[in-house]
Amino acid sequence: MQPRAVVLPSRRIAHAAATLAAALAAALLFERLHAPLPWMTGPLLIVGLGGVLGLPVHCPAALRHAGQWSIGTALGLYFTPGVLAAVAGLAPALLAGIAWAMLMGWLFYRWLAAVSGAATAQERATAWFAAAIGGASEMAVLGERHGGRIDGIAAAHSLRVLIVVLGVPFGLQWAGLHGLAPPPPGPAEVHPAGLALLAALTLAGSLLLRRWHVPNAWVLGSLAVALLLTGSGVELSAWPRPFSDAAQLLIGCALGQRFTPDFVHRAPRWLAAVALGTLALLAGSAGFAWLLASAAARPWATVLLGTVPGGMAEMCITAKVLQLGVPTVTAFHVTRYVAVLLGTGPLFQWAERRRRAHAG
Repeated sequence: MQPRAVVLPSRRIAHAAATLAAALAAALLFERLHAPLPWMTGPLLIVGLGGVLGLPVHCPAALRHAGQWSIGTALGLYFTPGVLAAVAGLAPALLAGIAWAMLMGWLFYRWLAAVSGAATAQERATAWFAAAIGGASEMAVLGERHGGRIDGIAAAHSLRVLIVVLGVPFGLQWAGLHGLAPPPPGPAEVHPAGLALLAALTLAGSLLLRRWHVPNAWVLGSLAVALLLTGSGVELSAWPRPFSDAAQLLIGCALGQRFTPDFVHRAPRWLAAVALGTLALLAGSAGFAWLLASAAARPWATVLLGTVPGGMAEMCITAKVLQLGVPTVTAFHVTRYVAVLLGTGPLFQWAERRRRAHAG
């Protein structure tokens, strides 16, 4: 691997400014074209394309965190007392969603292991953590800790999320499956003083979870604080739409910058296997969502967004923009995220011990 070139801070600032300008132009163009999620898909595509072409795209981590904090806050404001009571009744469906996520991860692992051969412990660890339906950065760290290749794991998660983020919203909009669940009651007006207090409290929540080294602290911290406030009947202010649009743009940029010239040349067979496996998981999720939606008496599109192998922030944004039951989708993804994060490492260790026992 060649050493990375040193980039001066002033040049990185210029790269970030150019990246954000291109992302904004793409978002406005996609909005004019009535594309789904224009503020996320437009920046994702233009920044990803620039990265693959070797352009110096750059989205600072601080901006990505700001976008995640903003999205978490906006999502938490949907959880009024009535909505919380309704979500509590979804416990059986949420458990089914966790079981489905674990099954998807195992099936995906078997597919990736078969393609790569998985003859060594490193290859098995790489396939296992690349297949987990959870946070990309968290799985990359866990995978490296268990001996896997961090580049293969990160590439698999990036490609899987790209396919889901682009495919699902376009598919739902093309099928006319949006606006099925109007936003539930919540803060409707922006109050400057209340907005400032809400921003301060949710930011404090994110910083606190980050200090405690909680994964995905920027989303979960702000979400938890906004949820607790709204669920207790405290409505400080609505979250301005420009804040949510800007957050989507920043998340789209952060996703897009994962794609580099090396990405498209790195193990093409591995990436092809990830792409085919992701499409198969999407098809399976469509069938599972239909069964679960029928049992839980929920719209199929809402349950689909809650159970597809996409990222938490991205699928919750999709639900918010397309009005497809944000609290339900958020509940599915938060519970799944926690279960996958806690279970993936121990399950891999158990599987390896069982394999060694059988081999011995």
